[in-house]
Amino acid sequence: MKPHAFIAMPFGTKPGHDGQPIDFDRVYAELIKPALEAAGWEVFRADEELRAGDIRTDMFQELLVADLVVADLTLDNPNVWYELGVRHALRARGVVLVQGPRPTQPFDIYTDRKLNYRLKDGAPDAAHLQAARDVLADMARATLEAATARPVSPVYALLDHLREPAWRELLLAERNEFSQAYEAWRSRMEIARQKNRPGDILVLADETPTRALWLEAKRAAATSLLKLRQFDFALEQFEAALAIDPEDKSSREKRVICLGRLGRFEEAREGVRLLTVDFPRDPEVWALAGRVGKDDWISRWRRHGDTPAQMRAAAAAEEASLREAIAPYHTAFITDPSHYYSGINSLTLHVLLKHLGGAPDPTVVDNLIGGVLWASLTAQERDPKDYWARASYAELCLLVNPQEAVIREFRVAVAAANRDWFALDSTLQTLTLLRDLEFRPDETGAALDIVEREIARANPPFLPRQVFLFSGHMVDAPDRATPRFPADKEPIAAQTIAAALDQLGAGAGDLALTQGAAGGDLLFLEACLQRGVRCRQLLPFEEPKFIEESLLTSKDGERWRERYFAVKAQLKDAPRIMPAELGPLPKGASAFERCNLWLLYTALAWGVDKVRFVCLWNGGGGDGPGGTAHMYNEVKRRTGRVSWIDTRQL
Repeated sequence: MKPHAFIAMPFGTKPGHDGQPIDFDRVYAELIKPALEAAGWEVFRADEELRAGDIRTDMFQELLVADLVVADLTLDNPNVWYELGVRHALRARGVVLVQGPRPTQPFDIYTDRKLNYRLKDGAPDAAHLQAARDVLADMARATLEAATARPVSPVYALLDHLREPAWRELLLAERNEFSQAYEAWRSRMEIARQKNRPGDILVLADETPTRALWLEAKRAAATSLLKLRQFDFALEQFEAALAIDPEDKSSREKRVICLGRLGRFEEAREGVRLLTVDFPRDPEVWALAGRVGKDDWISRWRRHGDTPAQMRAAAAAEEASLREAIAPYHTAFITDPSHYYSGINSLTLHVLLKHLGGAPDPTVVDNLIGGVLWASLTAQERDPKDYWARASYAELCLLVNPQEAVIREFRVAVAAANRDWFALDSTLQTLTLLRDLEFRPDETGAALDIVEREIARANPPFLPRQVFLFSGHMVDAPDRATPRFPADKEPIAAQTIAAALDQLGAGAGDLALTQGAAGGDLLFLEACLQRGVRCRQLLPFEEPKFIEESLLTSKDGERWRERYFAVKAQLKDAPRIMPAELGPLPKGASAFERCNLWLLYTALAWGVDKVRFVCLWNGGGGDGPGGTAHMYNEVKRRTGRVSWIDTRQL
């Protein structure tokens, strides 16, 4: 995704302050546009929009959502000043000022840093043009990197408590090119979220029209990864979002969750402490602090292989840590008595404190019982299908009610889950905690039986043991000038790929990802299927076009096509077609590179530690993002688990 720059400037030739004409179209074409494009920006000026419609609509939309606005103040042009005022009023940052020679400086922006470019005969001075381009490119980069630093807008600088509108509020009511592109992108993102495909979301995140959307997409991808319990990769995505906006509350909160689940409790506690300082009346923040404390407490006593009696004794010895977990949950529930999630967690931990030999305040416990009862039941009245409200009430019954009530309410709760595996698994974790500490064994066991039976019916997601990612050369076409993978090397390549998979222990329970082209891809898929590996193909084109371009162009293309269909017949999952899943190919992008990025992100989304990259490659450079070289370097950087089959040595 390239950052987007909107240029506010006069059009055509206008008289300067000294009466001499200035060709602003040349200033744009020779200075501003090439400087920004060289720095990696996509550049837009309102008069370049050729489609029918109101140019003012496009101009307003660009002013509001562009990552950068460059305003040329050489003249006191009312349109440019108006556009700059609109941007300063609604966006705090992302403005660069440029100007040619003028006798006086506008008072309002006299102290603002700006690029002063030189003119000769009414056009950019060729003797100083490259230097001006370099300075403008550097200013644009610095502005982007400082996108969340102090405000550039004097409005936001002077009004300390003024906050920018949420970017969605900056979409115009009238449909325009940007809003249409956004709606198409948002629809694809939503489908990917519903299908729980973070790899798709990560590709779409790189294709957003502005960085505001990129931030949203990174959050969405990270949240999907968090749901899949891929905490390392989720943390990486949340931190990428925070690099754009360090104050993004949602990313800050979920970053803390990842840190806690990774056992990095010191960092998690500091992250949540800062959140409580910034949002002292937010129950979600205090509940998050309780969650970090609870995870820390559990990590102190739960050891693999210990008996319940041993874990109970160890947990009892960590009373101070348990009380530290209780306090923020209790604060959250006091802050918002309708926040039943905090209430049930505070109550459960209070009850466990007593179960482990501690002495909680009985009045507090009684108040919590009544409060959680009220909060969970009223939440159910508002939404009878609210699983979390029903699960909280069922947990309350488990803490204090007879076994018959526990069985009844857990049956009602799991029905409300509607076979949501992730929701049911969250409840299972709570019940496992109570079981490990021998809390009301009969009642807890009965609840566990109900939840485990429902999970068994809920079609849990396939969680591979290892993920094999493959990229490599096609068999050379008959007319290829420089050989990369000659057809006569096919047998030894097949043996080498099979040996690499055997060395990695490939078998049932593993997942393989590749395209399906003639040569390395199909050799890899055939070897995986022979070992019982579950295989998925991700194709850059609709199948007929893929067959034409990636199978039939090779030597013995018809034979490769037959092998392709033989492999496809054995797959549990139909090939996924990139245009159907991710939408049209972005302007200027390569379908093969985009597909390789799709493969890479899909593999990494299963967990960085699971990925094993196998490549059939001659080591040649020149690959852009998504090429074999990029995939090789990316996986090697993250895991080091790369099996490189060098075609030059076959």
